[in-house]
Amino acid sequence: MPSRLIAYAFGGILLCACASQTIVPSYVNNNPDLQVGGERPTDGMPRTESAGSFCLEVSDKWHQDGRTPDGQPLWAKDTFRRVVPCG
Repeated sequence: MPSRLIAYAFGGILLCACASQTIVPSYVNNNPDLQVGGERPTDGMPRTESAGSFCLEVSDKWHQDGRTPDGQPLWAKDTFRRVVPCG
């Protein structure tokens, strides 16, 4: 009987110790083309870049690309390019 009581007490202590140390997720991201959580980022204004003998109009658009295990949205940036006249 005493060994059973000790086993139950040890199990209860172990359960309380494990339950009190919940790991809170922390997402660190250094990639400017990916954002974790929050609202949808604003799309950038189209910009024109010189590519030597021609120019490119570059525009960025954000889209939701899934969720983290705790439900935060993952935002990814797409970059679109098209040839435009320079000047």
